[in-house]
Amino acid sequence: MQLTEAGQVHSANRLARELLGLGVDEVRPFFDLVEGLGRPVADWLADVLADRAASRAEVLRVTRSEADRFLQITLRRTVDEGRPGVVALLSDATELKTLEAQIVQSQKMQAIGQLAGGVAHDFNNLLTAISGHCDLLLLRHENGDPDYGDLVQVHQNANRAASLVRQLLAFSRKQTLKPEFVDLRETLGDLTHLLNRLVGEKVRLSRKYDDNLQLIRADKRQLEQVLMNLVVNARDAMAQGGTIWIETDNKHLAEDLFRDRAIVPAGDYVIVRVRDEGTGIAPERLKKIFEPFFTTKKVGEGTGLGLSTAYGIVKQTGGFIFVDSIVGTGTTFSLYFPAYDSKDTMVSTDLAEMEAASSDLRIPVGPGDLRPGEGVILLVEDEAPVRAFASRALRLHGYTVIEAENAEEALKTLADPTLEVDVFLTDVIMPGMDGPSWVREALKMRPDVRVIFVSGYAEESFAETQSRIPNSVFLPKPFSLSELTATVQGNLH
Repeated sequence: MQLTEAGQVHSANRLARELLGLGVDEVRPFFDLVEGLGRPVADWLADVLADRAASRAEVLRVTRSEADRFLQITLRRTVDEGRPGVVALLSDATELKTLEAQIVQSQKMQAIGQLAGGVAHDFNNLLTAISGHCDLLLLRHENGDPDYGDLVQVHQNANRAASLVRQLLAFSRKQTLKPEFVDLRETLGDLTHLLNRLVGEKVRLSRKYDDNLQLIRADKRQLEQVLMNLVVNARDAMAQGGTIWIETDNKHLAEDLFRDRAIVPAGDYVIVRVRDEGTGIAPERLKKIFEPFFTTKKVGEGTGLGLSTAYGIVKQTGGFIFVDSIVGTGTTFSLYFPAYDSKDTMVSTDLAEMEAASSDLRIPVGPGDLRPGEGVILLVEDEAPVRAFASRALRLHGYTVIEAENAEEALKTLADPTLEVDVFLTDVIMPGMDGPSWVREALKMRPDVRVIFVSGYAEESFAETQSRIPNSVFLPKPFSLSELTATVQGNLH
C-alpha cells in the first residue's frame, strides 16, 4: 500500500483494502484507519517521511472492523521523482495478538491470585489474634455484663471478615476443600427451597436435569456456594423480573476443547448451565468478570467477589467455567466438571477406609493416654499476637506451653534431652526454616510426638509434605479458642 506525503492512501491492493475495510475507490488518511500505537499514528508517519524512524514493524488495531482485528505494519520511506512517500506492508496479526492477550490475561489472573492468597494469609493471622483474644475476654464476661454485647459484635464482625478472606482464598485456589462424590440432582434438589427464596417473587426458577447425570467429585458446601453466587448474579441482572434456567447434562468431548484461555481435555463431563434473560454483560467487561472486586453493580450493592469465588472453587475442583453474554438478551454461565461413574466411587471408598485404618494405627488409643488439660505443648509461631492468644488459651485449659518464635529456637529448645513434649503446635510458613522442615528434623529424635500444623493458607498447599509426617493434623487459621483446644485434646487422646 502506498501513502502520499500527506498520509493519504494513494493505492492499495485488494488484500490491503480488505484488511483495512476500505472500499475499492475509497481514499482516506492512513491515521484514521488504525490505532493503538501509544502515540499519534500521524507522528509515526511524519518520522518515517523525515527519515527519523527505523524501519520496524508495529502492531495496530483496525478502527473500521466490527470485531477486533490487528495488523502488523511496517512503514518504509520512498522517493518518487523527488517527492517523498511511504510504502506500508500489512500482515494480519489478529491470531498472534489474541494469543498474546490470552497469555497476558492468564498471567494477570495468576498474579492477582498470588496477591489475594498472600493478603488472605496475613489477614488470617490478624483475625486469629482478634477473634482469639475476643474469645478470652468473653470467658470473663457474663451475658448480662454491659460489655458482653460489644464483645459479641467484635466476634461476629471478625467472623464476617474471615468469610471475606475465605472468598479471596477461593479465588487464589488456596482454600481447604473436602471433596466427595456428588450427585448434582440431589444437591440442586436440596438447594431448591433456598434458591427460590433468594430469587424472590419477580423471578421464576426453571430447572431441567438429565435423568442419567453422572457423578462429580467436589466439596459439596463450596459447590452450593458457587451455584448460589451464579443464581444471585442472574437475579440481580433482571431488575424487572424474568426467568433463571438451571440445566444439567452429560457431555463427551471426543477431542480437546479450546475455549477462551483454557484447554478442556477430551473426556466425559457433567455440565451445569445457569442462564438468565437479564441485561447482559458488555464485551469489554466480560474479560474482567472473574477478577476479584470487579463488579458491574452499583456502589454498595456487591463486593465483586461472587464470580471470582466461583471461578476459584471450580478451578480448584478441577473444572472449568465459561461465560457467554449478549447485551440486552442475557447471560449463560457454563460449568464443566469431570464425570465419574459408580466404579470410581467404590474405589475411592476403599481408599478412604484404608486411609482411616492407617490413621488409627498411627494414633493408637491406650490406657496411658493423657486426660484433657495434661500435656506439654511446644508452640512455634512467628506472629506474636497469635502466639500470645494460643499460649494463653492452652494454659487456661491446664496445658504446659513452651513458646518459640521460630523453628531454630524450637530445635534449640528440644536439644535438652530431659524435656518431655507431647505435641508440636507449629505454623507452616515462617521466616527461615518452615514448619514441616523443622518438624521432620525434630521427629528423628522424638518420633512419638503428635503434630498440629496451623496456617492461613490451605491444607492442599502442603498436603503432600504433611502426608509424609506421621501423627500430624491441620488446623486452618483463623481458629477459635474452642477449635484450638479441641484439636489439641483430640491429638492427645
